[in-house]
Amino acid sequence: MATTNYMDLALDLARARLGQVSPLPAVGAVVARDGRVAGQAATAAAPGLHAERRALDRAGDAARGADIYVTLEPCDHQGATPPCTEAILQAGIARVFVAVRDPNPVARGGAQTLRAAGIAVDVGMGGEVANAMYQGFFKWAKQKRPYVIAKWAMSKDGKISGVGGERRQISGEESGRRVHEMRRRADAILVGGATAINDDPLLTCRLDGYAGSQPLRVVLDRRLRLPATARMLGKNVPGATLVVTGPGAAAGRMAELEAAGAEVLVLDEAPDNQLPGLLDELGRRGALELLVEGGAGVLGAFLDAGLVDRVEAFVAPFEMGAGVAAPVTGTAAADFASIGPVGAVSLRDSGEDVQITAIASVYGPGAESA
Repeated sequence: MATTNYMDLALDLARARLGQVSPLPAVGAVVARDGRVAGQAATAAAPGLHAERRALDRAGDAARGADIYVTLEPCDHQGATPPCTEAILQAGIARVFVAVRDPNPVARGGAQTLRAAGIAVDVGMGGEVANAMYQGFFKWAKQKRPYVIAKWAMSKDGKISGVGGERRQISGEESGRRVHEMRRRADAILVGGATAINDDPLLTCRLDGYAGSQPLRVVLDRRLRLPATARMLGKNVPGATLVVTGPGAAAGRMAELEAAGAEVLVLDEAPDNQLPGLLDELGRRGALELLVEGGAGVLGAFLDAGLVDRVEAFVAPFEMGAGVAAPVTGTAAADFASIGPVGAVSLRDSGEDVQITAIASVYGPGAESA
């Protein structure tokens, strides 16, 4: 197997763990020797072992003199587990391939330690893919806030619902699958109170065969209008719901929602500061990635506050005409040109739809060249 294929395998292992091990980074590791895989693993949920140690354990004696391919620079500090550099040295690894360096000041420096011990370390194979994959971890390591993705679906003429707010199926099957893949990788999904009431969504990842952890459902509901009978609060719905409100919220409504299984969070910040305060709170809970799904006012508020790191918009191939809602309100008004630097907007097919990606912020080792 070619060396790049070993790194591709490591990246696949890491990608499958996104959203499952936060606030740890989802890392993949492959030990290869004599043209075959001797051991492979991904990060286990905290306080489980890191990917490198798990892969080395599975390789056993075959690790001596072998190569190891790792998607993120091996840690060089004592945390919940001993340093991964120590495990690599003890295993007798001959060469280490690293996709991207770890900018976290607590854990970085593994490559330097390994080189000082006489082990060859190559950095950069698969780096572009890994850098994009770790944006949530890189931002959290720097700011202790989650990476924010604003997502919406709209018709070709920029509308999200029928006349009078009538609900319409906009996205095709492939776009729906991609949205659920985003949910699988996210640590939290956020909607406004009006969307939670009018659409009564589950806000769960429902990919075929998916049995992993569900993202935290976050509802911005300053007036606590969410009914205790909302579908997302159903006893058989996996995952947890956090209802965010402000000072003066009715104690009776809080008790009713808590009895239904929700957690109610009162943020004391003024309205202009509530969203940053919420991101700080989610960061304290270890959320690396937040998916904001609407409605238009909530999406506009995040964009206007400059809190969106990436936009994902799915555009259907039909028009709905005048008199129906736009995906974003506020001064941002879904102006992709104002979201990020030139070249940050890209388009690709999504079944019969078109997926528009606009990147506003880049974190980690790739930030300097963005």
